[in-house]
Amino acid sequence: MEKWFFINWQAIFIPSISIFELIIRRSLVYLALFSVLRLLPSRQLGTLGITDLLVVVLFAEAAQNAMASNYTSITEGAILVGTVIFWSYLLNWLGYKLPQFQRFLNPPPLLLVKNGRMIERHLQRELITDDELMSKLRQQGVEFLADVKFAYIEADGRISIITSDSKTASVPERKVTLKSDLH
Repeated sequence: MEKWFFINWQAIFIPSISIFELIIRRSLVYLALFSVLRLLPSRQLGTLGITDLLVVVLFAEAAQNAMASNYTSITEGAILVGTVIFWSYLLNWLGYKLPQFQRFLNPPPLLLVKNGRMIERHLQRELITDDELMSKLRQQGVEFLADVKFAYIEADGRISIITSDSKTASVPERKVTLKSDLH
C-alpha cells in the first residue's frame, strides 16, 4: 500500500545521464535519420504508403535507445523534444537564408513528362511506373499523355501538371505597403 502513494521526485525531474550527452545523442540520430529519409525517392507520389509508415516506425524503434539511452525523467524527455525542435527550426531557417541549403532540404521539381513524352530515366530514378504516372494524370483530369506539356514530381512527392491548352494567366499587380510608408 505504501508504494501506491510514494513519489520519487528525484527520478521524475533529475536526469539520469548528462544533459550534454542527451543533446548530442538526439542531434546525431536526428541528422542521420533526416539524411536517410531525404535520400529516399519520393516513391509514393505524395501519399504515405505502408512501406513509408513501416520505415518510420522501425526507425523510431531502432533510434529510441540511441537517442535517449533509456531516459526516465521528465527533464530528459523535455530536452529530447527541445533538441528535435531546435534542429527542425535550424534546418528550416538555414533553408530560408541559404538557397543552396534549400536545395538539399527540398529538391527541385523533377521533370517526368515533356511535350507528351515520358522521361524514362527520371521515372526510373523515382521508381514510378508508367501506370502509376497515368493514374496520377487521370486523377487530375488529364486523359491522354499527349495533352501534357510538362509534368513534374515535386519535393513532397505530388505530381504537378501543365497541359498543352493551359493559358498563361496574368497575375494582378499588388501594391505592397511597407512600415516605412505608413509613417
